[in-house]
Amino acid sequence: MRILTLLLLITLFTPAGISFAGLGPIGLAETDNSSFLLAAPFDLRDRESYIQLTNIDSTSQNLHIQIYNVGNLCNENNFFDLYTPNDTHVYNLRDILTNDGSPSGVVLPEDAYGIVFISAPIPFLVIDPEFITTPLIGNIRMIDSSGYEYRTNIASTPSFFGQIIPINIEQFFNTFNFNSEAGIVLSDVFGIALSSDRFAIGDDDDDFIGDETFTFEATLDNVLESFVAVDVDIINNNEVLFSCRDVVFSCVDENNPLIEEILVLAGSETLARSSASVARFEYGINEAIPNSKGGELLCPGNIISEGVVVLTPENRGENTVGFYGYIGLNNGNGRGSMDTMFFPALIFSEEIGQF
Repeated sequence: MRILTLLLLITLFTPAGISFAGLGPIGLAETDNSSFLLAAPFDLRDRESYIQLTNIDSTSQNLHIQIYNVGNLCNENNFFDLYTPNDTHVYNLRDILTNDGSPSGVVLPEDAYGIVFISAPIPFLVIDPEFITTPLIGNIRMIDSSGYEYRTNIASTPSFFGQIIPINIEQFFNTFNFNSEAGIVLSDVFGIALSSDRFAIGDDDDDFIGDETFTFEATLDNVLESFVAVDVDIINNNEVLFSCRDVVFSCVDENNPLIEEILVLAGSETLARSSASVARFEYGINEAIPNSKGGELLCPGNIISEGVVVLTPENRGENTVGFYGYIGLNNGNGRGSMDTMFFPALIFSEEIGQF
């Protein structure tokens, strides 16, 4: 079987208007760009969640929608949805209907939260990669029962196939800034460890000759292979660095029986060894701006109300090929803001997987 190593340079979407969370310096590109892979959080715990997708391509696209529920051991629900050219549809995660108004077949629990992953068929290029048509743009909206909203464009992979070279994720870090403007007192830091070992390739042969498209599919439900371990630091406005702790981002909550195994795996590989003692899908920032749902903190004991969080990757699951991050800040009442971040290390290689 032929092994390809494709570096996919990552772009991201950022929201317009006023925001309090910021973006790191690595891997930034134009906002509102198109993509073939989108990933976003959703939350129905005293919240309503909506995802809007648009096919900006001149041809119809059969999108694969995958929904992972953290509270149900990251169980996958999925369906396909046809979008005509320039078609737009909004999914209400509490009542998921397809683009033509039919039931999707997916019914989530009342308090579900987790990840929505959207993929479109990708034109297959092997020699002399070039910019290719990538049809999707999207945005998310979360409305909390206490009165604030989160809105942002959906984080994505790029519209460009880069050079065929491998990259080690320990070369990268990412950051987001935070502050307490407008009474900000609560936070939601969602982390999506993107993993895949599934590719749907054209005519399903090994040489790809004559194939026109392939489809990338997420496999996030195997949490032992789907995690990113990071070292956390906070830098205040005087540029003083405070060392925090190691944490793991994975599609798990405190009740997942595999957390201990994830933590062992996170500390056992050849990259900078993780000493993480906690794994979650979401965190709060610190004691000054804790998690909106009372969850774990990135930096317990720290009380800085304005600064920059630095996340340095230490390890990843066997099939993990990238990371998406969303940072929400709110005042617990009528004001909220959300931005995106992630590590620019989405790679296909013989080390991670092959096709």
